[in-house]
Amino acid sequence: MTARPTLSEAVYDVVWPLGKPAYDTRSPNARVADLNNKVIGELWDYLFRGEEIFPVLRERLKARFPGIRFVAYDVFGNVHGPQQRELVARVPELLKQHEVDAVISAIGA
Repeated sequence: MTARPTLSEAVYDVVWPLGKPAYDTRSPNARVADLNNKVIGELWDYLFRGEEIFPVLRERLKARFPGIRFVAYDVFGNVHGPQQRELVARVPELLKQHEVDAVISAIGA
């Protein structure tokens, strides 16, 4: 049996938590099969130890794929913060300019 609320109890409408999507989804691009001789871009939000993590990633990836090259995160700038919109808007242009094949992004805790 469901108890009826008294006047002192709050009553809330139930809503669906997922809402309508804000954008159209699409299938992800195919993975790069082999990173040898590929250019990897680094995007970082300057929030969590990227200055420590990216060098380790570079070292490990170079050991596995000797021909790999990197475009360091400082080329792209801080993709989080006061200039976020402007910097993120420039990312596609910079990826093309540096002939980047793949990106390491979203380094965080």
